[in-house]
Amino acid sequence: MTQSTDLAPEDRKIITLARSARARNGVPEGAAVRDETGRTYVAGTVALESLKLSALQTAVAMAVASGAKSLEAAAVVSEAEAVGDADRAAVRDLGGAGTPVLLAGPDAVLRATVPAGS
Repeated sequence: MTQSTDLAPEDRKIITLARSARARNGVPEGAAVRDETGRTYVAGTVALESLKLSALQTAVAMAVASGAKSLEAAAVVSEAEAVGDADRAAVRDLGGAGTPVLLAGPDAVLRATVPAGS
């Protein structure tokens, strides 16, 4: 495992933002994405009766709604051991297959870095 302090400052920032969203909103996951201009978008899990989105899907949707053209990186803070296929697909749709997705635990310790994939 890689400590978050071993990451680039920009990546530490999105993990910190994702962790804060998770804690502040009391949701299972927090996520943050960074677009091509360096802007960040932060979100938590959406669990309404009529709408269910993971935190990462919500953060990507916020970036798209704000005019982002691509993503540089994404981060998820969760108890999960892996980044789900639907989350990676959302990042891939806007950022491309090589966009890194950082998965950290609630303690902000990086568990994995995976590409959005193909």
